[in-house]
Amino acid sequence: MHKNEELITKFYSSFQKLDHEGMNACYHDDVAFSDPVFKDLKGWRAKAMWRMLCERAQDFTLEFRDVKADDSSGSAYWEPTYKFSKTGNTIVNKINARFEFKDGKIIKHTDSFSLYRWARMALGLQGVLLGWTPMVQNKIRGEANTGLEMFIKRKKLAPT
Repeated sequence: MHKNEELITKFYSSFQKLDHEGMNACYHDDVAFSDPVFKDLKGWRAKAMWRMLCERAQDFTLEFRDVKADDSSGSAYWEPTYKFSKTGNTIVNKINARFEFKDGKIIKHTDSFSLYRWARMALGLQGVLLGWTPMVQNKIRGEANTGLEMFIKRKKLAPT
């Protein structure tokens, strides 16, 4: 197994245990993370997001597969199942991840998934009817990013 495949495997194995420290140890200090909700998180903010998600997880399980990597880039498929705290609905998200590496760490991590599909599961009928609209998707992004900012303030997290 390539060393970067091992790194991706460590990242998701840590996530399975809700071990944000193990996950964040895989990240370069200058990491850039993006997905359909958190569009552009850099460095310590990306690490804070994983800490928040690990600490808030309810009824969480994670499967991952198709880990591939070489010296510069990699990919994986992962599928978390969890309870969305706002509605109590169960989410089964299907996510394709892309990675870039620097200095033996993940420097860029981009997750791709259908935000509309996620909204249908999370929000029920409102998500089915309106989850495809920019208004609802921007509201989802805004609430998630506000939640991250509140988490950072409450935990007194700062750059390390």
